[in-house]
Formats: sequence, C-alpha cells, structure tokens
Amino acid sequence: MATRERVPVVIVEYDAIAAKLAQRIAEIIRERRASGSRAVLGLATGSTPIGIYRELIRMHREEGLDFSDVVTFNLDEYYPMKPDSIHSYHRYMWENLFSHINIRPENVHIPRGDVSRERVDEECVAYEQAIRDAGGIDLQLLGIGKTGHIGFNEPGSGIESRTRRIALDTVTRRDAAADFFGEDNVPTEAITMGVATIMDAREIALVATGEHKSEIVLRAVEGEPDPDVAATYLQQHPNAVFYLDPAAAAELTRVKTPWVVGEVHWTREKEIEAVIWLSQITGKSVLKLDALDYREHHLSSLLARYGSAGPLNGEVFNALVSKIRGRSKLPMGKRIVVFSPHPDDDVISMGGILHKLHQNGNDIVVAYQTSGNIAVFDHEVRRYVDFIRRAGLELKVAEPATPSRLASIEKFLDAKHPGEVDSEEVLILKRTIREAEAVAGIRTFGMRRDQARFLNLPFYQTGKVRKDPIGEEDVRIVLELLREHRPELIFVAGDLSDPHGTHRMCLEAVERALASYDGDTPEMWYYRGAWQEWSVSDADVLVPLGEDELRAKITAIFQHQSQKDRAPFPGQDEREFWQRVEIRNRNTAHLVDRLGLPEYFAMEAYVVRRNGAPLEVETVPTSALGVGSPAGAPAGLAVTGAHRVELGE
Repeated sequence: MATRERVPVVIVEYDAIAAKLAQRIAEIIRERRASGSRAVLGLATGSTPIGIYRELIRMHREEGLDFSDVVTFNLDEYYPMKPDSIHSYHRYMWENLFSHINIRPENVHIPRGDVSRERVDEECVAYEQAIRDAGGIDLQLLGIGKTGHIGFNEPGSGIESRTRRIALDTVTRRDAAADFFGEDNVPTEAITMGVATIMDAREIALVATGEHKSEIVLRAVEGEPDPDVAATYLQQHPNAVFYLDPAAAAELTRVKTPWVVGEVHWTREKEIEAVIWLSQITGKSVLKLDALDYREHHLSSLLARYGSAGPLNGEVFNALVSKIRGRSKLPMGKRIVVFSPHPDDDVISMGGILHKLHQNGNDIVVAYQTSGNIAVFDHEVRRYVDFIRRAGLELKVAEPATPSRLASIEKFLDAKHPGEVDSEEVLILKRTIREAEAVAGIRTFGMRRDQARFLNLPFYQTGKVRKDPIGEEDVRIVLELLREHRPELIFVAGDLSDPHGTHRMCLEAVERALASYDGDTPEMWYYRGAWQEWSVSDADVLVPLGEDELRAKITAIFQHQSQKDRAPFPGQDEREFWQRVEIRNRNTAHLVDRLGLPEYFAMEAYVVRRNGAPLEVETVPTSALGVGSPAGAPAGLAVTGAHRVELGE
C-alpha cells in the first residue's frame, strides 16, 4: 500500500516494541564485542522506554546479557537538578536500569544538572567530546513530546544544534506537571543533546504510545521538515524508524483513511468508518450520500461492492442504528463488576450507563483499583485535618492520641518539599478522602456504600507518579474479586492516554487475572471518557442519555471534590472533568444526529469484547506489503501496510 509517510514506521503493540528493541540492543552489544569494540547507546527517560529497560534487565538476569563494556549517553536532564532528586533523570536511570545490570559507573554519561551556570557551556562541550571519544552512538532511543521535541529540542531548534541548555516550552512543562506534582514545580530549563548530536547516531528508534501522541506523530511522519517540530528532522536520517503502538498511529493516513492512499481490504468495520468519514466530509446524512460522493472521495472500490449507493447507505445506516441501546436494551439482572482505575473514573467515563444498570436491577460491584491518593492536593489534607480536630472536639469522639497525630501531619506538610513523597499518615488521609468521594459518587445513583470495593493494588502504592510494574499480588487481588462475584459482565478502562499510565496498568491487571480465572469468561465492555471518547465508528454500543441523566452523571462527578476546579493531573486538557464529559457526550449525540440517526441529548460509547476473544485486529504479513524491513528495523516486524500490522512470527 502507498503511504504518505516520510520515514519508516512500525505499528505493533508496545510489548512487541519493547521486546524487539531490547533484542536489537543486545545484538549491537554482542556484535561490537565480537569485533573488538564496545557498544555505545543513546538512552531516553520517561514512561516510554520503561518496558525496553525491563526487558534488558530480564535478559541480563536470565540470559547473561553482559553490559560491563557498554557505554551510555543520556539525552537530557532538567536544569537545575541535583542527581539525587526524585525528579532527576540521573536517579531515574539508576532506579530503572543501571542498578539492575553490570554496567560500570564510569561508562554512564548523563548531562549534569547540578553545575553552575558559568560552567554549563563547558560541560556541554565536554559531553559532545565524550560522545566522539567513545566512537559515536550506535543506537539512539527517542520518545516524542507533545511539541514534537526529541530530547528537549523544543520548537525552533535547528538541525545543526548540539548539546546545550535550553528553555522549556510551556506545553512541555505542563506535560511534566504530573511528575512534579504541579506545573509550578517543573524546572524552566534543561540540558539536552542537540538535533545534530542525535542525527549523528548510526541508528535511531523513536517510540511513541497512546492516543495523546497521535497528532504530533502524524506531523512528524507525514509533515514537511519543520524547525517547529524537531522530530521531522528524522525524515532525513538514513536509518531512523518510528515504532508506534496502534493508538499512537491512529491519525496516520494509512490507518485513519487508508482508502485515500491505496487499496483497502473491506470489512464491515472499515465500511462503517469510510461512510461516516464521507458523511462528515460532504455534510450529508448517510442515507443521502450518492454514487458521485463515493467516486469523488476515493471510495469507488467500496461502491463497486454494492453496485450503487442505496444498498451501501442502508447497510451502514442499519449497522449504526443497531449500536444504539437505551435502558430497555441494556443488561438486566446480571452480575456486573465495574473496574475503575482511579476513584472517579467510573462516574466520569460511564456514569450514565452505571445509573441505568443500577435501575435495571443488576448486581453491581464497583472495584476501585487504586487509591488515587497522589492526586490529592496537600491543602485538601490540611482542610480535613482541621475538620477531624474540630469534629472530634464537638462530638467527643477523638482518641487521646488524635491531637498529636494531627499535629505530626501538619508538621510534615509544613516542611514538605515540592514533589516529596508523602508520609504514611498523609497517604492514608489522601486515600480516605478519595474513598469517601467515590462512595458519595455512586450513592448519587441510589447505589449502596457496600457496592464500592477498594482494591488498593500494590503496584500503585509507591507514593510517586511512576509506579511499580504489575505484579502477582495485583493479579491475585483482582482474581479474588472475580472468583467472589462471578461476573457475567465487566467494564474496564480502555482510555490509555491518562498522563501517568495507570489506566494501562489496571487493564493489564484485569487481563492477567482473567487469564487465570476458572469461571465462565465474562463479556468485557471498554469505556473511555476522562481523556478522550470512542468514535462512533469504533463503538459497538452507543448509550443515549437524556438531559436529566447527563445532569445526574455530572452531579456524581461533583462528589469528587478533591478533583474539582483544578485536578492535580489534568493532562493537556485544562477543562474540568465534568466539562469534558458534557462536551464529549453531547458531541457524540450531535454526530449521530448529523449522520441522520435519531436525535438524542447526549451519548456514551463502548467497545465490547465477547467470550474472551481479543478485539479484532487486521493483520497483513510483510510479504503482502511488497516491502521489507528498513535498515535497523528488527526482523519480524512489518513496516508500512494496513490498519494494524502484527508480528510476522
């Protein structure tokens, strides 16, 4: 298939990306050692490379992968930043990779964020020289920022730029706000390798995951080279490859509108996507589209399948109508478990259907997978500490030790540094605040307190934004709930763009528990809403909401007062969660109306997985694409092709 992509692209799930890039790094290490030299790696930080580093650690422990002669250079570091700060990339690298392998400390190079301003330029020159002395970088790992930056090469960075101190863009600092517990705490500067330094690497692998990266990935892959999007410079590198999960690749032309660039393997899902797109492009409802509309918009092959526009329009219209399920068409009398990653995701993302399912007499348990305690501002804790003190005195229910414990909490908060991990007492209070809000949220719908279950999965309980990997205890807790409730239907978060990856990890915990579950496999419904909504074409179920039902949903969201007005981790969307919900749910209904379907006030959307079968993925073998892997792309990964290209092994 022809594409508009200006750089080789691999589209697979993240686990496959991590495994293949770790394998490629191992190959380079062994090849260089066999030739009498040593491997030089350019490394990145953030959430994106974590899976790669974990796989390298596994290979070191289980396969004896030797790092004793490997030399590394990191892309960047915040400035100013002490190496032992919990926010430093120096600490990140030792905690997530170097402390777990046999690399020599003298072979590790990370830009210094603790030097005086007078010495920064000197350090940057020395960093460049150290890279040259090591023989240059063999493989450079990259992520991509919302501004299209690679390293911290913000908009305006020239292709000739070298390692230097740079001012951070507002978008970049907002993106980092979660790690620093607030944008105000994010440094305004950083030290970064330059674009030219990156381009000197013999191989480059850029990794991007999540829907929130899809728009900038589109610009980087299909746009003209542009100093405002540093990642576009990679188009000029002879051995650069973009590794994308399907969500990050969603806006690429060959994924979103493949009929524009070549032949399409038509499925019912693809037909619906194409007709909805055509309806939006032409401004016509589905039943009013004509043959000329199809021919003028690259859809002649689709039209030919049906002979004329009428039958095609009718098929798609009926398929769309069948997605709409009011209360009478929703489950009744079923055992249901709603998995909510944070204590507010249930009401934010599926408050409308949760209300309807309760009204339908279903046996519902809402399982809050994490405490969400790091997403509570300290001033909220101070307010509740004062409340406890006053209530204890007025009601005469305080324990003798209560005043001293409350004083201890206030003393800790007074001395706390920005981003410092909370004390155990503060974490308990923050967890309790979120739990009380969660109960208040579901009681808005008339549900009982005992229908809320707080799992407090251990992976989350680090006190920091970055979490531990999902472990056996996390899986055991979820499995225990499944065995207790024996659900016929479960709801899980399919929204994978939350700023710190908790939704993704909570989904992993559920899927791993289901793999060991000895009961009948429940039907699984994926919800979204906090960060984006399912499209009408992707959704299997559209649940209409009346104005009063949307208001009830928003009222439930309002119960989460610690997240109201200004949530600690809002992402790039500055609107409050209830505002996002109202606009997205109403926009979904408006689109359905414009397609010529019945008009509703608002709508929620869901994707359904039945009988344990995975969501359908279109696969195209490498041989069918007429292309091979580009230089540097691991064998077994198809490059370019149709909607989602899976491993060919």
